[in-house]
Parts: sequence; structure tokens; C-alpha cells
Amino acid sequence: MFQALARRLYLRIWLAVVAAIAVLALLLGWAWRVAADHQARLSAPPREVLVRDASGALIGTAKAERRREPGQPLRFVVTLADGRELQLELPRRPMEPPLRPGAGPNAGPPVGAAGLPGPAGEPARRWRADAAPFWVEAPLGFLWLLALVGVAVAVAVYPVARRLTMRLEALQRGVRRWSEGDWSARVPVQGQDEVAELAARFNEAAGRIETLLSTQRQLLASQKQLLANASHELRSPLARIRMGLELMTADAGAPPAALRAELERSIGELDQLVDEILLASRLDTPETDLGTFERLDLVGLAAEEAARVGATLEVTGGVADPAQLEVRGVAKLLRRLLRNLLENARRYGAAAGNAEIRVRLSREGDAVVVQVCDRGPGVPMDQCERIFEPFYRLPGASEREGGVGLGLALVKSIAERHGGRVRCEPRAGGGACFTVWLPAAGAAAS
Repeated sequence: MFQALARRLYLRIWLAVVAAIAVLALLLGWAWRVAADHQARLSAPPREVLVRDASGALIGTAKAERRREPGQPLRFVVTLADGRELQLELPRRPMEPPLRPGAGPNAGPPVGAAGLPGPAGEPARRWRADAAPFWVEAPLGFLWLLALVGVAVAVAVYPVARRLTMRLEALQRGVRRWSEGDWSARVPVQGQDEVAELAARFNEAAGRIETLLSTQRQLLASQKQLLANASHELRSPLARIRMGLELMTADAGAPPAALRAELERSIGELDQLVDEILLASRLDTPETDLGTFERLDLVGLAAEEAARVGATLEVTGGVADPAQLEVRGVAKLLRRLLRNLLENARRYGAAAGNAEIRVRLSREGDAVVVQVCDRGPGVPMDQCERIFEPFYRLPGASEREGGVGLGLALVKSIAERHGGRVRCEPRAGGGACFTVWLPAAGAAAS
């Protein structure tokens, strides 16, 4: 029950209002009771006043009504035995002379004093008028109590209202900062009611929008870099084609075989470059449908691609069943991943004079591991991360070795789109090893 109250702001406000009204009703009831008691005392039956002379003989009587106008003394008329009327007035404030010799402060009647002589040997008897405190007399008494009740209710309700408004003010400040361009602005989440849930939802939405904006900025920067690098890479094959055409125009005979081969290679590079640029742009867009994810035999794919370049395929790690090396993914993309790694190994291995290429497949926990190793010049440790950037080439790499610098960038993008990762590290004895981790089919399904 208490958790339900803590989670519902309207219930807390409603209970605060009910409690305030209850306190107000109790205090007003108490004030009404005090006023009624005071009115009852003022409306008591009239008191009989006896007037005696100095010898103690009764000379007159009267009825003293305990009602008077506010702020006025008590007045009444006493009719004497001979028919005369004696007008008496009791002052509002008590008078201090003693009522009788040796009497205490509480001796004597509780009414006001009249200047009549008492019995022989006694001082004049004095009466004290009933005087109620000003805070219970109408109309000041009611206004005083009403003000006191209002202050009590305001003090009781203030903490609840202030706690609510403080959280709303914090939420308002956070929203204002976020609307002014501070995408990292967040608001504190306090409590478990609707305001706290609103703050949490705002933080979640602001986080998602910040992530989307960051991804968009990175994508735009990547596309700008891609276009700049693509325009640079297109110049080389186009220049070679233009030169070949000029040579063919100058020579009316049949073009030489070497020139024809150079033109075909340049055209092939252009075709490969356009294909890789299109694939890179599609991989950079998360919403792009790249194909159907299906269960694939990675051993079969690796065997086909390894045979194309004469690489050695090994299955290590004590894998007895080839089904343990199955993955879920898009066949054409995983084939492209293997082909790019093998082509990269063949190209740099041939440049170093050693065409040895080894492909190893193994299982590590819930991941299938693909490792492609070559005997090329290797990759320095400080360059092992940069070689996966689009259009990046190692210092000193020649254009004659082929490639445009997109192959390894595509390998990384394809691995990440399949929930995997890739790493480059030096190979013992020279060369480099590229290792790719992909979720196994069973792990991906679970």
C-alpha cells in the first residue's frame, strides 16, 4: 500500500489536502468548542445581589445579569426596601484591596466590586467582574483562531508542495539545458512517482537522441572522408586509361598486349573500387537490409575461398563436429570477409616473396574464430588499429601491390554487423595474423 502511495503523485497530493482539511476541521471544532463554553459562561443564570447596610440589615436585592457589551463594565439596578433604586456598576478590571482581613487572593465572590459598605468591622466588599481573554471574544477571537489555523495548515503542507516543485524545477532546468543544445544534459531521478518516471524517460530519450546525433555526425564525417578518398583513388586508374587511349590513338596499328593488359587492370580496379565504395556505404547505414541471416557452414566457405589462393586450411581446438563451426549471417558478406583477408595475405605475401597463407578455424566458448596468417612484411604494432580505417595504407606501400585501402575496413564492418570483431597482430617468424571472432550459430540463436 505504501509503495502504491509512493508511486502515485496524485494520491500524495490528495492525502496532503485531506490531511490539511482534517487539521483545519479539528482546529475549527476546538475553536467552536471554546467559544461555546465561553458563551455558556456568559449566559449563566443571573446572580442575586444582596445589599446590606453597616449593621448588616438587608436593604435591597437585585438580579445581576452576566451579559454585557464587549469592552463595557457590568451594570445593574438594586431596588431598596424604601423604594429607592441604587445603580451599581462593576468595573471590568479586578481591584486589588483585600476582600477581608487575612483572606487569601482567592477569597470572596467571583464577581466585580461595588462601593457598598460591608458588615461592621469589615472593609467594603469588592466584587470582580468576569473578564474573558481577548483571544476568545468575538469577533477578534474567531479571526485570531482562523489565522492560527491557516498558519498551521500552511506549515504542514509546505514540505510536500516544496518537494514536488523542487523536482519539477530540476526537470525544467534539465529540459531547458537540453533544448539549448547541451545534449549531455540529464536530470536527477528522485522518488518513484510520476515525476521520477518522467525524469527517467527524459534521460532515456535524451540518451538515445544523443547517440543518434553522434552516430549521424560520425556517419557524415565517414561519408565525407569516403568521398574525398574515393575521388583521390579514382584518379590513378583513370589517368592510366587516358594515357593508354592516347597511345592507342597515336599508334594506328593494333595495341600492344602490355597496354591492353594495363587497361584491363585499370578497368578492373575501377570496378572493384566502385563495388567496395557501395558496400562500405551500405554497411555504414544500420537501417540497410544487407540480406537474409541464415545458418552457414563456415568450414565450407573457408575451404572454397582458401582454394582460390592456394591457402592451407586447418581446423584446430579439438573440434570434432563441423556443426560447432556454423554461424548465422549473410553468406555473400561472410564470403567477402574471407576473400578480402585472403587477397590481402596473397598480395603482401607475394610482394615479400613468400606466398605461404594459413587459415585456421576453431571454437572459443560461444564464438567461432577465423584466423588468416601470411608471411608478408607484417604490420607494426602502432598501425594494427589504423589499417582498418577506410583508404588507409601502410607507409611505403606501393600502388603496384594493388588494393585501394577499403578491403580491411570492409572486413571490420562486416564482422561488427554480425556481432563480431577483428584484430591484427604480428606473426611469429614474420608476417601478420588477422583474427575474426563471430558468434556461433547456437549462441546467436540463444
